[in-house]
Amino acid sequence: MNPKRVEHIGIAVRNLEKSLNFYQNVLGLEFLKQEIVESQGVKIAFLKVGESKIELLEPLNADSTIAKFIEKNGEGIHHFAVLVDSIEDKVRVMQAQGAKMIGDKPSEGADGMKIIFVHPKTTNGVLLELCEPLAKEEK
Repeated sequence: MNPKRVEHIGIAVRNLEKSLNFYQNVLGLEFLKQEIVESQGVKIAFLKVGESKIELLEPLNADSTIAKFIEKNGEGIHHFAVLVDSIEDKVRVMQAQGAKMIGDKPSEGADGMKIIFVHPKTTNGVLLELCEPLAKEEK
């Protein structure tokens, strides 16, 4: 039930195209895909780093959590995500040990994942995302 690996590191950016240019052409990472997650108010691009990914997040509007994050903190690392076998089981175990989640239950996130965030007050100030691939019937 322990996390399998770091799934991705989420980086909040003001300009996705400019950021993609750096990560692809300067750093040399492989572009995987780009998508919009309307429910979270973000445009996202994924880049491959070994067995993990970098997730670049550009806000679609001033009300998105990413826009608010950038306004308060500037661009930079927003969260890191770990891959788990069963998000519901992991949440149950973590809550039994006092962990607080953001939201009542997992939701559909980007890249075909079911996700939930662990509150930073639980994780020493770090926003942690738990991810589990959506079953084919859930997509």
